[in-house]
Amino acid sequence: GPAAELPEGRDERSLEALSLAAGGAAAAAGRQLPEGRRATLASALELEGTVLREGRLTQFVANNLERRIRLSGAPRGEPPAAGGGSSIPAIDPSALQDVVALAGQVAAQVDELLRNVHCGLQALTALSVGCIQTYRDGVESLGEAADLSIRAMYALVARCEELDRAMQPVPALAKRIRDMKGTLERLEGLCK
Repeated sequence: GPAAELPEGRDERSLEALSLAAGGAAAAAGRQLPEGRRATLASALELEGTVLREGRLTQFVANNLERRIRLSGAPRGEPPAAGGGSSIPAIDPSALQDVVALAGQVAAQVDELLRNVHCGLQALTALSVGCIQTYRDGVESLGEAADLSIRAMYALVARCEELDRAMQPVPALAKRIRDMKGTLERLEGLCK
C-alpha cells in the first residue's frame, strides 16, 4: 500500500502514528475498520514496505530505504535536502584530531605487537635450532655406538671361533680319561 508521509524533520514513527495512518489509508481505500481498532504491527509495517511471512519468520523490506537513511542522518532541526540530494555535514576539527590521536595510538600498539612477535619468533627459531642440533648429535653418537657394537660383536664371534678350534681335542681327551678311569677301576678290583 502507499506509505503515509511524515512531517518534514521527523524521521521515526510510533506504533500509534502508524496505526492511525493505517486507519486513514484503509478509509481512503474504502475499507471500514471497526471503531477503536488499531492496526497491528504487521499492518503498520505493510504501510512502510513489504512484509513476507514464512511460518514463524517475518521478513520486512522497506520502501524508499535510501531516503530513510538520508533522513536518519539529517540533523533534527534541518529539513531533508530537496530532490533526494545528500547533504554532507561539516567536519569537526576536534573529531579529526581525536581520530589522528587514536590512529597514532593504534600505530604504536601495532609496532609493539610486531616487536613482540619478532622476539617470539626469534626465541622459537633459536629453540628449533637447539633441538635440531641435539637431534643431530644424538644421531651421530648413536651411529658411533652402533659401529662400536658391531665391531665388538665381530671380535666376540672371532674369539668364539678360536675357542671352538682350541676345544676340538677335548672330546678325544675326555674319552681317553674315561678309558683310563675304567682301567684303574679294574686294577683296583683285581687288587682287592
